[in-house]
Amino acid sequence: MRIGIDVGGTNTDAALIGDGGEVLATVKSPTTEDVTGGVAAALAGLGATQVSAVMIGTTHFVNALVEAARLEPVAAVRLGLPATAALPPMVDWPERLRKVVEGASYLCHGGHEYDGTPISELDPEELRRVAADIRARGLRSVAISSVFSPVSDSSERRAAEILAAELGQEAHLSLSCEIGRVGLLARENATIVNAALRPLAERAVAAFSQALKVAGIDAPLFLSQNDGTLMDLSRATRYPVATFASGPTNSMRGAAYLSGLTDCAVVDIGGTTSDVGILVGGFPREASGEAMVAEVRTNFRIPDVLSIGIGGGSLVAEDGSVGPRSVGYRLPEEALVFGGGTLTATDLAVAAGHADIGDPSLVAGLDPARPLKLIADRVADAVDRMRTSSDPLPVVLVGGGSILIRELPGFEDVRRPDHYAVANAVGAAIAQVGGEVDRVFSGPRDTVLAEAKAEAVARAERAGAREGSVRIADVEEVPLAYLPGDATRIRVKAVGDLDLEKINA
Repeated sequence: MRIGIDVGGTNTDAALIGDGGEVLATVKSPTTEDVTGGVAAALAGLGATQVSAVMIGTTHFVNALVEAARLEPVAAVRLGLPATAALPPMVDWPERLRKVVEGASYLCHGGHEYDGTPISELDPEELRRVAADIRARGLRSVAISSVFSPVSDSSERRAAEILAAELGQEAHLSLSCEIGRVGLLARENATIVNAALRPLAERAVAAFSQALKVAGIDAPLFLSQNDGTLMDLSRATRYPVATFASGPTNSMRGAAYLSGLTDCAVVDIGGTTSDVGILVGGFPREASGEAMVAEVRTNFRIPDVLSIGIGGGSLVAEDGSVGPRSVGYRLPEEALVFGGGTLTATDLAVAAGHADIGDPSLVAGLDPARPLKLIADRVADAVDRMRTSSDPLPVVLVGGGSILIRELPGFEDVRRPDHYAVANAVGAAIAQVGGEVDRVFSGPRDTVLAEAKAEAVARAERAGAREGSVRIADVEEVPLAYLPGDATRIRVKAVGDLDLEKINA
């Protein structure tokens, strides 16, 4: 048996999945400020201790960035002089975040051109002086970036060796070549964000582990990533940004599992927002360009999700419009059906007979038809904006707020599967192990494709996937006409089932 947990800003959802893949039990409990309490309560609610693994998805880290809280000041080291001096690190950050995260910035020699030619030679003495200043400032988190490091990461690797030797084991080093794509500023931003979250990641992982001990569970613990795959605790503490979109991803993966569909639209309706995404081959479609996270431009991989301000706690105005303001976690206190004085979208659903929540007699006089139609129209419009063709597209509704919708205009196949309210926890429980390759290859197409696929499979197996279960989930090719030797940037993603015997060995 496996346990999947999704730690949201309002609720912590948990699901117990049997060895045959069936959902045995589910629970929803309030998220606590210390994280441990909510997870422990959810585990206690399931009442299972003899499990093979526990998988957790969390918005803890992205919430910290949004709130500009619990973040560590960062020393940003960029390798690229004499280039890149015009735009220093964090130049495009919002001031409120910059004040919290900016510890110091350093422009140093190193980096490469687009074809791998060095811009300038790395200067070890320069980096040692930087390390001395970082140490004098008392900074522990360091973000290292260099020009075109996805093409050649040698400058970043060498700089990390020098800084680690000078700063010691207490320093947390984050390398942009391991986090983002081509595009210096966005990749550097993502790396700085990751560095700012490293200490919090260590505390959060320790809290999750403690929650398992409190519940009497002795099983491997994993965190789910943006792409729907798992990472162990060691990787989770090094790359907290890899969890930023795990909530929507888990919901979409859970929707696929519960509905039996692999290609569809998923609408996850929570208390405040509705997230709309597209599943392709059972995995969320990735955003193709840069992603804004808490007003910071980044380019690490996250699912392509469109969010709109409609949820179960959304306020209903006198003119019948709904959202974007919401009572959020105060829904059980403020909604009319619970004896409160605020008209919410949940009250509309109860009045329409879509759900039996609270006291329906308290909303017996409501006419919910028009505002519920407006909700359905807005959600349908969001799904339509996400689709890429006019072909029929099934829509799966999940999340506690999905009781707001029965039909979507323009979509004939609309489903709400069993256990829809905890699809996010189910998605965490059924997550697989992944391996990914994203680099420039040179040579005949068939040869380099085979090489990239073999490397991705090997990485998945090293990460804990069972041999023979790994499949290629996605392949992306971008010919680089400006490079010699038939150069092509190839990204291959492989996924496989978790091999617990290998993990426990």
